[in-house]
Amino acid sequence: MALLPRLRQLIRRPSSASKVGARRPTSSARRGDTLHEDALRSMLTDDPNNVRAFQALAEIVRRRAAENVVDGDPLAAPHDEYEKQRAADLAVWSLGEELAGHPRAWYPLIELARLSVHDDHDGAMRRLLTAAERDPSGEALAEGLAVLRDAGQPVEALGLGVGHWRPKEHTPKVGEHLVHAALEADRAYEARQHLQSLDFYRDQRAVADLKAELGALIAQAESRTAGA
Repeated sequence: MALLPRLRQLIRRPSSASKVGARRPTSSARRGDTLHEDALRSMLTDDPNNVRAFQALAEIVRRRAAENVVDGDPLAAPHDEYEKQRAADLAVWSLGEELAGHPRAWYPLIELARLSVHDDHDGAMRRLLTAAERDPSGEALAEGLAVLRDAGQPVEALGLGVGHWRPKEHTPKVGEHLVHAALEADRAYEARQHLQSLDFYRDQRAVADLKAELGALIAQAESRTAGA
């Protein structure tokens, strides 16, 4: 069952069933995990975009959710592993939704988009757009482009990036992702345009090596196109 239909089922169930990612004390809970989780949640309350804290907390809720899946017939091991992975994803989804409500939160939206990019493409794009709008540094936009590239959607990455990249202000990682996305979409000319936009970045010394590296990749792509 796809992630989003499963989530809709959980939403229609009693409220207690939807709190997959919430910490609930149990007699079998690992004390170390409990203390660590409390500390991580406190950090994320202060900064919902603390990537390391989110990833560490996500690992805890993933493991707990997977452990709570009851093992059945050993012959059904592949099915059990699928259910464990699904439960882990649902736990991270719940965590992401919990934190995404913060008006400054963008990283939780990135994780929600990562989980839904195949099952709910339009919803994932809306989450990536909201994340980009919440972050003036461009880090969220860069992460969103990475999600789309990893999902094999370079054209969608170009659409998101072109409309929201501010070369003077944003991290150069946005431009780097756009160049790679253009090359992955066989648009070498567009890749060179994005490379040239890096000329507007305020610290040219900081991007000199990156521009040289990207320029070499574009030249290789152009050479292959000319020789085809």
